[in-house]
Amino acid sequence: MTTHKFQAEPFPLMFDPQTTALVMIDMQRDFVEPGGFGEALGNDVSLVRTAIAPCKKVLDAARAREILVIHTREGHRADLSDCPPAKLTRGGQTFIGTAGPMGRILVRGEAGHDIIPELYPVAGEPVIDKPGKGAFYQTDLHLVLQNHGIRTLIVCGVTTEVCVTTTVREANDRGYECIIPQDCVGSYFPEFQKSALEMIKAQGAIFGWISDADAIVGGLNAKA
Repeated sequence: MTTHKFQAEPFPLMFDPQTTALVMIDMQRDFVEPGGFGEALGNDVSLVRTAIAPCKKVLDAARAREILVIHTREGHRADLSDCPPAKLTRGGQTFIGTAGPMGRILVRGEAGHDIIPELYPVAGEPVIDKPGKGAFYQTDLHLVLQNHGIRTLIVCGVTTEVCVTTTVREANDRGYECIIPQDCVGSYFPEFQKSALEMIKAQGAIFGWISDADAIVGGLNAKA
């Protein structure tokens, strides 16, 4: 075992690059790009786009270090048979499956469902298509991580208080240690982002650790 260290809050996190993976959560065109579904709902996508450059920095470092990189996309089958009524319709309105700026909203295979070009997967990087907020729900993510012997997860993506923290909580219950670089995640609501990150690191890293892109890159590049 080769031990490295990420500078983080509430205290440094020790890790082994061979058992560490980077998970990029839902950096999809409809959520992050101008003209997508997120913006159509009235959200300011510039608030989440700030995460793109730091994510790219971490992604490049992970690829250079040859650690496992996994991407996730939230979306549903074209017939919506995997979308529960409680998610499909909220407040008397239905968005999922209807026509959006980049195709049918949250439907797999549509332009808006795909990952943004800046962070696009390369050959050999698994893409997990998930029907829910958490990346472990009804997916084979846990199996993929187990098959690679992964114990530590670097979690990036959007949105902080929804899919990112849901995934971290799921991962924590499955025995993974998670670290979130705070500049590599984004929310349409800054106050939600602040509270979500504070909850993750509270009570001695009850769900995980909070860091930043520079600390992650430094930890990956450091010699044992």
